[in-house]
Amino acid sequence: MSQDIRYRERRYLIMMGIRLVCFVIAVVVFVEHGGWLTVIPAVGAIAIPYFAVVFANGGREPSTNRFRPYRPNMPERYEPPPAGGNGGSSANGGAAGNGRPSPGNQGPEDGTAR
Repeated sequence: MSQDIRYRERRYLIMMGIRLVCFVIAVVVFVEHGGWLTVIPAVGAIAIPYFAVVFANGGREPSTNRFRPYRPNMPERYEPPPAGGNGGSSANGGAAGNGRPSPGNQGPEDGTAR
């Protein structure tokens, strides 16, 4: 880890040295009335610090994922049994397909449900 930090520090210092050179060249070209040529080293002097900081902070990624995705601890979702029954048999032991109403679902004498 310390070797990685030293490498990033050295890379940052080299980039900032290049920035300093770009800045000095921009000033010299400006003083010598270089016109639009002053822009080239000036852009380098302005843009290099951004990249230097990004590269310096972008170190080695952790080798293991320390964070797990959030999974709520909830019970399984209840799913009612299918509406058609289980192949012609009901839970109370009677035959559902015989045309007679089940004991818990008896309606008036005309056979309509309540």
